[in-house]
Amino acid sequence: VQLQASGGGLVQAGGSLRLSCAISGNFHSIKSVAWYRQAPGKERALVARMSTDGDLNVSPSVKDRFTITRDSATNSVYLHMNSLKPEDTAVYYCNADGYLSGKGWSPGRYFNSWGQGTQVTVSS
Repeated sequence: VQLQASGGGLVQAGGSLRLSCAISGNFHSIKSVAWYRQAPGKERALVARMSTDGDLNVSPSVKDRFTITRDSATNSVYLHMNSLKPEDTAVYYCNADGYLSGKGWSPGRYFNSWGQGTQVTVSS
């Protein structure tokens, strides 16, 4: 399963960006989709995760500013970022887990895949 992230760029503080992540490959089902970010000198951290059964987990640092959405029809995941701050500067990674295609209509092996990352830079 491959993930392709896009939409990063340079934006002024207070601005908005929308990150996109296209999921492709031969899979049976998706369990959850997520966005992580890694700032210089820091560990990769969860920004937001949404499971297919409705669970939503959003980092307190971005709550009320960022929204994760998913378009199941196109296997795309989005991160809508508003009121951006300089501390949001990081490389953003999309992530998805689920099950590969198995025999017939059955699920196969579990997968957990990452996109390549897209740089978001917020200037003050």
